Amino acid sequence: MIQCQWCRGQNPPGASRSCLTCGAPLDEANKVSDSGWREAPRLRDMTEFRFSNSTCQVEGELVPVSELSLGPGDAVYFEHHVMLWKDEGVPISALNTGGGLKRSLGGMPHVITVAQGPGRIAFSRDSPGELVVLPLHPGMELDVREHAFLLASASINYSFIRIKGLANILHGGNGMYMDRFITQGYPGLLLLHGYGNVFERMLRPGEKILVEPGGFLYKDATVQMQAVQQNFKVGMFSKMYLAEMTGPGRVGIQSMYVHHHSG
Repeated sequence: MIQCQWCRGQNPPGASRSCLTCGAPLDEANKVSDSGWREAPRLRDMTEFRFSNSTCQVEGELVPVSELSLGPGDAVYFEHHVMLWKDEGVPISALNTGGGLKRSLGGMPHVITVAQGPGRIAFSRDSPGELVVLPLHPGMELDVREHAFLLASASINYSFIRIKGLANILHGGNGMYMDRFITQGYPGLLLLHGYGNVFERMLRPGEKILVEPGGFLYKDATVQMQAVQQNFKVGMFSKMYLAEMTGPGRVGIQSMYVHHHSG
């Protein structure tokens, strides 16, 4: 068996050049910087991988499209504006997220949409970037910045949290909101859109890094995150506000800084 370096999935020898679980190239080694940041794998055009009874095919590279062939009984949920097209017979409905007005004031989507198989449906975000495929094993929790997730399989529980102080320090909002994805007894698939290129780093227990908040993309729920102020002097005192990440766990960043203004 061949182990995928990105998701650790097992692949039979000679079956494909790409991981059957996440689509990462199997014939390329991890690319890691001297400081420990690992590049997210760039998926080849028309790469296909599977989850549950469904398949996902990635089309294009500059603004990647995820085309799903949903199997009977499978479903995915997503922000409704990221849907590109669907078969007429694929039913859609709304996911009860809770939060209502609080979500809207925080700049989060008021409606999360659900698509049910069988049938085909495709998704993309209206921006250049990179598709990040994150298979989630049972018992995992992942926090994702707002307006970054493309879709999640229905086996993943959805909620949201707020990091007080981070966004309102930056631009007068109500704090940075994050989508939280939790798996329990079943695995699931989570697809993110990263602006620019995406990099991931594993933090040791107690290890800290400071990240420009617009560059933050995702983290394990075990990673603590808070706003910190850095002072420096150039003529008069100046300030810089950063997101402090404390391990253990994964942290993902994107190379294009994006600040979503909350209400």
